[in-house]
Amino acid sequence: MIKIISPELMYRSLCCLFLIFLVTNLEAQVSKNFEYLDVFQLEYANNPQISPDGEYVVYHRSSFDIMEDKSKSSLWILNVENPKTHHKLSNREVNESSPSWSPDGDRIAFVSSTDEGSEIYLYWTDTGALARLTQLENSPSSLEWSPDGNSLAFTMKVNAKAPVIAKMPEKPENAKWAKSPRITDRLKHEADGSGYLKPGFDHIFIVPAEGGTARQITEGDFNHSGKLSWTPDGERIFFSANRNEDWEYDFRNSEVYSVNVKSGSIKQLTERSGPDELAIVSPDGKHVAYLGFEDKVQTYQVSQLNIMDLDGNNKKLVSKELDRSIDNIVWAENSKELFFMYNDLGLTKIATIDLKGNVKNIIANVGGTTLGRPYASGSYSVSKDGKIAYTVSRPDRPADIGIIEEGDNKAKIVTGLNEDLLSFRNLGKVEEIWYKSSVDQREIQGWIVYPPNFKEGEKYPLIVENHGGPILNYGPHFSAEIQLYAAQGYVVFYPNPRGSTSYGEEFGNLLFNNYPGEDYNDVMDGVDAVIEKGSINTEELFVTGGSAGGIMTAWIIGKTNRFRASVVTKPVVNWISKTLVADNYYGYANSRYQGQPWENFEGYWKFSPLSLVGNVETPTMVMVGMDDLRTPPSEAKQLYHALKLRKIETVLVEIPEASHGIAARPSNLITKIAHTIAWFEKFRDSKN
Repeated sequence: MIKIISPELMYRSLCCLFLIFLVTNLEAQVSKNFEYLDVFQLEYANNPQISPDGEYVVYHRSSFDIMEDKSKSSLWILNVENPKTHHKLSNREVNESSPSWSPDGDRIAFVSSTDEGSEIYLYWTDTGALARLTQLENSPSSLEWSPDGNSLAFTMKVNAKAPVIAKMPEKPENAKWAKSPRITDRLKHEADGSGYLKPGFDHIFIVPAEGGTARQITEGDFNHSGKLSWTPDGERIFFSANRNEDWEYDFRNSEVYSVNVKSGSIKQLTERSGPDELAIVSPDGKHVAYLGFEDKVQTYQVSQLNIMDLDGNNKKLVSKELDRSIDNIVWAENSKELFFMYNDLGLTKIATIDLKGNVKNIIANVGGTTLGRPYASGSYSVSKDGKIAYTVSRPDRPADIGIIEEGDNKAKIVTGLNEDLLSFRNLGKVEEIWYKSSVDQREIQGWIVYPPNFKEGEKYPLIVENHGGPILNYGPHFSAEIQLYAAQGYVVFYPNPRGSTSYGEEFGNLLFNNYPGEDYNDVMDGVDAVIEKGSINTEELFVTGGSAGGIMTAWIIGKTNRFRASVVTKPVVNWISKTLVADNYYGYANSRYQGQPWENFEGYWKFSPLSLVGNVETPTMVMVGMDDLRTPPSEAKQLYHALKLRKIETVLVEIPEASHGIAARPSNLITKIAHTIAWFEKFRDSKN
C-alpha cells in the first residue's frame, strides 16, 4: 500500500532537514582547529591572592597585545561566592603585579608601572580609591605588610658605581665620540632576558602605608632578596641572603637572617652549606619555617621543609619522608601545619604537612601559567579560615582561578578566561603513557597528544618534543605549541626521561656527570612505546626540543638516523665553549661535570653533541634567539657550520631581539612553530 505524504508534512520535513543542515554547517564553521593567530587571544590567570576573610581574590590577568607584540598584565578582583562580581582593580592601562592584602583586608598594595619605572600603589577596597605611595630609584618586589597594617616592607636594588680603570681626556665641545666602555669586575654581570646587569645590591626597605619616604634597613655589599616575613610583634623581619665573605663564589649558599626594623641589627639563624631560604614566621610567633638542603654538590637535590625556634634553636627537618621538592610554604592560622606546593609524577599538587611530617594532599591540578610548552607551574594563596585560591591546570585550557575549601571533594572554578575562544576550537586530546626504560627497567612517564580529528586505524606522523632544563618536568598542561603541532595533523609525544623532576632526588640526579646519557634511551624507548599503539607512520618520525631539549635533539640525531628531520632549538653543542660564555657560566663545574673545562677537557667534550656531529645524516634546522645569553648563538652556529661543512641538509633560523625565552613575544612563539612545521612538512613522504 502506497502512503501519500501531505504537502504540509513534506514542507515540515524539508524544513527540519534544512535546519539540521544549517546547524551542522554552522557547527562546522564555528568549531575549527587551533590556529597561529589564536595565540594572541589567549589569556591566563596567575598569582591569585585571596583576602584574609576568604571573600575576594585579586589576581594577575595576563594577555597579549597583537599590535605591540608583547604580553600585558593587569590586576582583576572577583567575589568568591558571586564570580559575576568580577572587574579590573584599577582603570589604569599599565602593567600591574604583586598584589598583597593588608592584614584586615581593607587595602591592597601592588606594584604598577609608570613613566618613571615601577612603583608601589595602594587600593582601598571600601571606596575604590587609588594612590601611589612611592617614588623609588628602582623597581620594588617582595611586598609584605607589617602585622599592624601601618607599614610595607619590600626589597629594591640600590645602585652602585661601575669600576673606572682609566681617566679619559675631556672631549671638545659638541664632539661626537664613541660611547664609554662597559667595565665590570663581577662574577655575575649579565642575565638572559635582562642583558647587562647594572652594579648594585638588593636591600630591604620599609615605607609607611600612608606614603612617605622609604627607609633602607639593611646595609653592606650583599644581596637581600626573596620572601620577607614579619614577626607578629612587628619588631623583626626574616629573610634569606648570602652575607658570607666569599658570597660571590659561594653562590649556591644562602642563610636565614632576621633584621631589627628599628636598629637594623642583623642576626644569622642558619649556618650550613647549601640554600636556606623562603623563611616564614608562624602566626603564633614561636617557629620559623624555611626551605633548603645540605649541599652535596650534585645535579639535583630536593628542597626540604625545616622549622626552628625564632632564635634559631631547635632546628628540625620536617619533610624527611617526602622525596619531592617543597615550594611556596604558607603557615596555617593554627600554627600547627603548613600548606605547600610540590611536583609529583608530572602533576603539581597543594598539600598540608604537620610538624611531625604527615602529608595530606588537597588538590592535584595546579599550573597552566606557561603557555608555550607544558611545564609545571602555578601558584596559590590561603585565607585565614583555610580557603585556597589557586591556578587551575587543564590540558585544554590555560590557567583559571579555582577555589577549594577543607572538606570539598572538588574545586570550584570561578573564571573562564578563554571560553570565548577555546569553546570554538577543536583541540588535541592529551593522553598519559607509562613505559619501561630498556636501560634499567625504570618506569618512565610521558604524554601523547593526538590531532583534533584523530581517527583510529589511520597512520599519522610523529613529533617527539624534548623538554628543557633538563632538571624540569612536563605534565598534562595546556600548551599552545603542542596544540599547534597537533592541529597540523601530527601526533606529539613528550616524555619525562631520567633527570626530570617530580620523581624524586635519585631519579633527577641520574644525569650527574652523565648528561646527555641514558635519558636518550628513555626517549627512544618512549618512541617505540608510542609506535606500538598502532597509529604512527614509522616513515614519518620527527624530533625537536629547546634548550636542554635542543641538546637532547642534537644528541639523538648523532646517535640514530631514525628521524626524517629535526629542529634543534637554542642548543648547547659544545660544553667547553658554553660553560665559559653563557650568563650562568660559573654554575656548571662539579654540579654537572667534574672540575672546570680546562681541568676535565675530555669529560666536557664526551657529553657535547658536537662530538657526534660526524654521525649526523638527519636534515636539521637550527634555531636560536639572537640575544640568547643562556645558550648563546655561537652554540647554534657551531652545529649549523659543522653540518654545512659535511654537506648535510641544514638551515639556520636566527630570531632577532629574542633571548633564551624565544616565545616571550607571541609572534616569536608563532615563528618558532611555523618554521618547525614547515621544515618537517618538507620531508614528509605523504606530502611529497
